[in-house]
Amino acid sequence: MTASERASFMGDPNLRVLIDTEQLRARVQELGQEITRDYAGKQLHLVAVLKGACVFLSDLMRAIDLPLSLDFIGISSYGASTKSSGEVRITKDLDVSLARKDVLVVEDIVDTGLTLNYMMNIFRSREVNSIAIAALLDKPERHEIKVDAKYIGFTIPNHFVVGYGLDVGELYRNLPFIAVPRDPSSLKK
Repeated sequence: MTASERASFMGDPNLRVLIDTEQLRARVQELGQEITRDYAGKQLHLVAVLKGACVFLSDLMRAIDLPLSLDFIGISSYGASTKSSGEVRITKDLDVSLARKDVLVVEDIVDTGLTLNYMMNIFRSREVNSIAIAALLDKPERHEIKVDAKYIGFTIPNHFVVGYGLDVGELYRNLPFIAVPRDPSSLKK
C-alpha cells in the first residue's frame, strides 16, 4: 500500500472519528498507571482476548510499570458480522494455567456482556487468586448481562466501531483511532 493509498484509507469519508489517537494514548497511559497502583506487589498475569484487543494490549502493557506475564485466548460471538450472534465459542484456549494468578482480562469492547460473562465463568473455575477486566470500550446500552469491568477506557454510544484493533471482516484494525462508519454496509470486507 502506497503512502497516498494509506492516507486515503485513514481519511475515508465513510469513517467518523469517535476517539482520536491522542485521546487513546492519554487514556491508556492513565489506565496503566491505575493498574500499576492496584497490582503493586502482585504478579500480574494479562489475558488478552484475540484479535480485537491486540492493539490495546500492546499499548496497555507498556504503560504498566510492573513485571507481568501474558497469555491469549480466542473467543468469538461476531464472526464476520457487525452484530453479535449471541453464540460464544472459544477459538484458542490459554497456554498456561491460571491457578493462583492475579488475572487481568484485556478486552476491546464490552458489548452485550455475553462473551465476557462466559469467559469469566470459565476463568473463575480455574482457581485464580483474583480476576478483573480492563476494556478499552464499553457500550452500556447493549448490555444483556451485567459484567463488572474494573478498568474502562471509554464509554461509547451504541455504534458499530472500527479501528485500534476492532474490525469488520478482519479489516480496519490498523486505524490509529476509533471510528464510526457512517454506512457500515459500505465498508470493504
